[in-house]
Amino acid sequence: MPWFTKIETGIVNKTTFDQYVPAHKTYVQNLIAQGHQAKSGYWAELGGGMLLFQAADLATAEKIVAADPLILNGCVVYELHEWCIVVE
Repeated sequence: MPWFTKIETGIVNKTTFDQYVPAHKTYVQNLIAQGHQAKSGYWAELGGGMLLFQAADLATAEKIVAADPLILNGCVVYELHEWCIVVE
């Protein structure tokens, strides 16, 4: 299965953002349970973060990203890219 990255930038204040973090963590745990091998984190020196996950194709990846509570609640803007691994 191809890998995808959702690279995001926060667009709300920290208090608003933080109230949706637990739901985002549950969302990522559900992706892992469904076999998407998801990893989520934030940039230590900047703002924003990244979700790395596997999906069957770009259309499926778009549906997965659209269900993220951080997106559903207007907390981030994002870019979605297929990540082509060169070396493992």
